[in-house]
Amino acid sequence: MNISLFDLDDTLLPIDSDEAWGNFMARSGAVNAAEFARRNAEFYEQYVAGTLDVRAYVRFVCEGLRRCGRAGSEKLRAQFMQEIIRPAIRPQALALLYECRRAGEEIAIVTATNEFITAPIAAALGVDALIATRLARGADGWVTGEIEGIASFRAGKITRVSEWLAARGLDWDSAHISFYSDSMNDLPLLEKAHQPVATNPDARLRAVAEKRGWRILDLFSAP
Repeated sequence: MNISLFDLDDTLLPIDSDEAWGNFMARSGAVNAAEFARRNAEFYEQYVAGTLDVRAYVRFVCEGLRRCGRAGSEKLRAQFMQEIIRPAIRPQALALLYECRRAGEEIAIVTATNEFITAPIAAALGVDALIATRLARGADGWVTGEIEGIASFRAGKITRVSEWLAARGLDWDSAHISFYSDSMNDLPLLEKAHQPVATNPDARLRAVAEKRGWRILDLFSAP
């Protein structure tokens, strides 16, 4: 079986949906705009630098979700999808996904961004399989601010993909796996994949890909 795995932010989307969600929450007035935007920018800088504490970041993101409650958060998410995400979906990304499907490949999105934000994005891209960071739920059924299980971040993506494969009766030896990503944070899974594809790569990943002879795909624009 041929499987193509895709990172989401800055790979299939030309934006970071996690950062965009934080900025959207700040602009919407759902949280203290100045404080939220400042902390969100700090976390994003840590992500880019490869120093992000993903559990601390998820607690931060969930502060807004918990304050707004389920109904309020879902309403904001629908607005976010309409105003921010749908305009960011590019035909190049849809064409790439189409070509993979036409080749008979199974497709999954593997993203560190949490499931609440990314589930409707995956649906809008026409991808059924989503491996995202899962949010723990309390007795009320709403998010607690903690992560359920292993975050799909850095080496955690390998663990989560392995679980996903096992649920299908597969493993790394019984499937040919391609992985598309823009970020050095995804180096562990890129190295694990049979065919790594540096997609819209950041400067560090581009240098690694060039040194190792990996395919480089500038999906949205030339370097």
